[in-house]
Amino acid sequence: MWRDLVLALALLLVLEGLLPFINPAGFRQAMQMIGKMNDKQLRTGGFVSMLAGVLLMYLINNLSVQ
Repeated sequence: MWRDLVLALALLLVLEGLLPFINPAGFRQAMQMIGKMNDKQLRTGGFVSMLAGVLLMYLINNLSVQ
């Protein structure tokens, strides 16, 4: 279990590093836009992201072809 969690964290770091590596100017612009959002917008975006992640995990774990 811990191995899977660490692998998931490693993959997260790789994916989060892609945009600033590929397009630093676009990443900087996106961060500036995020900095201008209010707390409710950020919370809503975070919630939607978490919900999408939970749904994706559910689909992968329960609907995979065996």
